[in-house]
Amino acid sequence: MRRRLRIVTALGAAVLAGCASAPVSTWKAAPGDLAWQHQAFPGKAQTEFSPVHDEGRDALRARAASSASMMRSRLRVEPADLGRVRFSWKVPQLIADADLALRHADDAPVRVVLVFEGDRSRFSPRDALLAELVHSITGEEMPYATLMYAWCNQRQPGTVVPNPRTSRIRTLVVESGTDKLNRWLDYERDIRADFEAAFGEPPGALIGVGVMTDSDNTRSLAQAWYGPVRLVPKAMQAPH
Repeated sequence: MRRRLRIVTALGAAVLAGCASAPVSTWKAAPGDLAWQHQAFPGKAQTEFSPVHDEGRDALRARAASSASMMRSRLRVEPADLGRVRFSWKVPQLIADADLALRHADDAPVRVVLVFEGDRSRFSPRDALLAELVHSITGEEMPYATLMYAWCNQRQPGTVVPNPRTSRIRTLVVESGTDKLNRWLDYERDIRADFEAAFGEPPGALIGVGVMTDSDNTRSLAQAWYGPVRLVPKAMQAPH
């Protein structure tokens, strides 16, 4: 049972819709923005999230000390309405021993997490067993697919990194290396295009968004700042 709990805890971002403790903090940068709640994972020390004002920006500071938890927002955007996602972050230092492709080193100073519905009957036998395990422990369904945007130590932007535990989580590297540390970086991504690049199929409904700073696998310290995550509806995108 302890081993099973470790597996589910390690897949915390994949169970964004469940496996949560009672929220211990909330954040909403401005009226109309997504409302965020803190989500802790069983058996894990919690990352500290604090609303701050940094360089003229409303931000959320994350401090991880051998910890893993996230701020998340539940929502629903149907596939036909998926547009773009805007987010920003500032990272002062990378996690030296982190590697998104390795179970024992799967940490990142910043992650933006998108969670999707889909046809779970298409799960591989391994993922189907994992989904049953998640449900038996948490009482919640494992999402069909989880797409993460992250800063990687060495892989080039555009690289897709499969999660070492399940094919239903894939990370798209949007920043790499040390050249842009300690400054605010802004991104705007096409959700549908990125999902298709990562999973090779069209996305289902978007049902959750989160930000996550974790250092539990490398037993290290990490700090970062996040700006608000904002969804740009398809109808509001300028034509190309």
